[in-house]
Amino acid sequence: MRYIVLTMLVVLLFCGCEDDEPKHRRNPEAEKAATAAAEAWLKLADSGKYAETWDYMASNFKEDVTKSNWNIYFSSLRKPLVRMISRKLISARYTTSIPGVPKGEYVIIQYGTFFEKKRNAIETITPVLDKDGKWKVSSYRIQ
Repeated sequence: MRYIVLTMLVVLLFCGCEDDEPKHRRNPEAEKAATAAAEAWLKLADSGKYAETWDYMASNFKEDVTKSNWNIYFSSLRKPLVRMISRKLISARYTTSIPGVPKGEYVIIQYGTFFEKKRNAIETITPVLDKDGKWKVSSYRIQ
């Protein structure tokens, strides 16, 4: 859980930063691949397969959070929203550095989402290029 909270706080802080350093350059190929991975992950979440979302999380995340703990946490986060009605991509931003998080290749993705019990939500999902060369989710947050 420590990794989830830390990553979520860092992503929140990072989203307000300016893109004035080369580490924040555009990478359309990475953004497209990471967005596809995020959308596949979100389909599992939207269908209520909360425990299964853990299977597609980044390896560093899995080292810090057990599947059982993730299922409890994620269920408590998503169940009250009931069902997802619509979701629209707002942005996808590639970066190689997020303060307080191990260096790597990340894409910070935001969606405007309409849930049955939470209208006008912003979902922030951050895939990372994992050790196996695949994009996997490293954090998820709803505002």
